[in-house]
Amino acid sequence: MPANIIDGKAIAAKIREQMAERVRTRVAAGKQAPGLAVILIGENPASQVYVRNKENACKEVGIISTSHRLPTETSEEALLKLINELNSDDSIHGILVQAPLPDHINFEKVVETIIPEKDVDGFHPYNIGRLAVRMPMLRSCTPYGVMKLLEFSNIDAKGKHAVVVGASNHVGRPVGLELLLAGATVTTCHRFTSDLADHVARADILVVAVGKPGIVKGEWVKPGATVIDIGINRTADGKLTGDVDFEAAAERAAYITPVPGGVGPMTVAMLLHNTLEAANDHS
Repeated sequence: MPANIIDGKAIAAKIREQMAERVRTRVAAGKQAPGLAVILIGENPASQVYVRNKENACKEVGIISTSHRLPTETSEEALLKLINELNSDDSIHGILVQAPLPDHINFEKVVETIIPEKDVDGFHPYNIGRLAVRMPMLRSCTPYGVMKLLEFSNIDAKGKHAVVVGASNHVGRPVGLELLLAGATVTTCHRFTSDLADHVARADILVVAVGKPGIVKGEWVKPGATVIDIGINRTADGKLTGDVDFEAAAERAAYITPVPGGVGPMTVAMLLHNTLEAANDHS
């Protein structure tokens, strides 16, 4: 039997509906609408599309989005100064700096300048640390989106063997922490892992976040597994594809996310969620 497709677009739409209702309730109670500041540096076309999608999603749910579009030559000092101004602005509850940044700006330094209470991307070491000690505050959007996909699909991670392929600071590591928090036994695979196929074959829940098309072969997937493909790659003919060999994996898995339309929409939905949570914690 072919796998059930986990429709991230549909689940994200439900979450946005919930967010819109919660924002309306907040505003009706006399509180200010949540405010998100988005900083975009340079002319990267993909980043411009991502920022526009985030701004449109904010508008849809009633979050006030403020854009700061800066030229490529903006200095690190000027960017950090702007972030500190936004840190102290009570009308702004979340700050998002769109990656990638120009080479002369240290992304980790930028992340650490945003105060944890406004770190709606969930990238700050403080927020990753809170997740590690089972006291999550603002959670990394993509990993948190993965957990919401599982939740809405009635897939319980408790007691399952979860294998995460990829150990990046902002996706692989925190998604492993999320699965651990949910009660899974977690194996993390990375560039030094030997016999990747053997680890993948034991996964009840497989999460792949590498950024290399086809790095996980479909025949490796355990029959009946849940496959969450976070990778998004553009092929030579312009098509988007994930990290997993989708067609072959879908013949073995019980559940699988498509690319596009799987995890991607959830990242934006959880950004809205985090912005509202940050506003509620503030007032």
